Amino acid sequence: MADAALRLTALAQELLGEPLPVRIRAWDGSESGPPGAPVLVIRNRRALRRLLWKPGELGLARAWVAGELDIEGDLYEALGLMAGLIWERGDDVRSGAPALRDPRLRAAGKELLRLAGPGLPPTPPPEEVRRRSGPLHTKRRDKEAISHHYDVGNDFYELVLGPSMVYSCAYWEDAGTLESAQRDKLDLVCRKLALKEGDRLLDVGCGWGSMAIHAAREYGARVTGVTLSTEQAAYARKRIADEGLTDRVEIRVQDYRDVRDGPYDAISSIGMAEHVGSVRYREYADDLYALLKPGGRLLNHQIGRRPEKDESAYEIDAFIDAYVFPDGELAPVGRTLAILEEAGFEARDVEALREHYALTLRRWVANLEQGWEHALKMVSPGRARVWRLYMAASALSFERNKIGVNQILAVRPQEDGSSRMPLRARAWKADATG
Repeated sequence: MADAALRLTALAQELLGEPLPVRIRAWDGSESGPPGAPVLVIRNRRALRRLLWKPGELGLARAWVAGELDIEGDLYEALGLMAGLIWERGDDVRSGAPALRDPRLRAAGKELLRLAGPGLPPTPPPEEVRRRSGPLHTKRRDKEAISHHYDVGNDFYELVLGPSMVYSCAYWEDAGTLESAQRDKLDLVCRKLALKEGDRLLDVGCGWGSMAIHAAREYGARVTGVTLSTEQAAYARKRIADEGLTDRVEIRVQDYRDVRDGPYDAISSIGMAEHVGSVRYREYADDLYALLKPGGRLLNHQIGRRPEKDESAYEIDAFIDAYVFPDGELAPVGRTLAILEEAGFEARDVEALREHYALTLRRWVANLEQGWEHALKMVSPGRARVWRLYMAASALSFERNKIGVNQILAVRPQEDGSSRMPLRARAWKADATG
């Protein structure tokens, strides 16, 4: 008798203390759960063995990446319903800890074991980062982490990001396109930095060169872009040559800690500081401060998280760490500001762009879904599934204020304390110097 779905929904209610908000379709063809709800499809009982051997988020992620779990219906609705359960219950559900402590839940776990069938724990999908060694955020380990995320094929990024090739949140107006919103974001950064003809700009984590090209072409800046990704650098250099900007823009495969040719008039760091890590963030701030001339400006564009009641309890998201951004860390914006000021910067403006990132991510997901068959020719099915899940889940996190993104404009004051900032800076005019 095909009854796996019914047994699973009963188990889920036992474990969660309330009915599962999505419908289940099991490998035996059975279905159970609220009619009309999105359907969680369990294609293979190996998914259950993954959960048993690695309870919580990482077990679910492995099953998703391996194609053993899928969702039919609205992906955002399904993720929102399931994420609501996780957010309400906190770290215990993410880690699977309750099942290890409660005798009643351990009994439910035994029933799950019977459903999962015999067998050793399945091997993690090949897209998962393998065991890492050595201290966090050494130059070697950071380069490996960057390569895992960015060196997966420029053609795949073209499909997801679109022609702008900007991998950070856009700056939206009503009815704008992704390309126009990304152009507006790059222009906003240039205006906040008050770039002008001949200024030296250091673009830390330059990606595929979009910021460097915009600053050189539209503002006449002389730009040095640094990245740890060889694929990004090759792509950026070709774009720069095609634009006829090789005399104004240099792209280096270089760690920001090795840049020694300051001072620069301005520094942009867009979507890069999330890779720095808490153990290195003061070093990051000190290095950028030393590379700026007095009166120079830093624009730090960075994802931030909500603060924890006990900051020592913060843990990197298991799925993101294993499949997306190895060793990446998020910090509350207040902590980022404090460290920048400890390094000597004066914070002049903070702009929250949380809703802008949610809109951007939804457009990237739409690009991936529309080009799904093409994407599968560029990367493995597992890699494509990683991206679809992480971008859709991230969009919900921004929408629900679980994470945010902020542009911090900071200045290295001159010897006499002057910031060279106008009294009314919010207009962000290109020539806005005091």
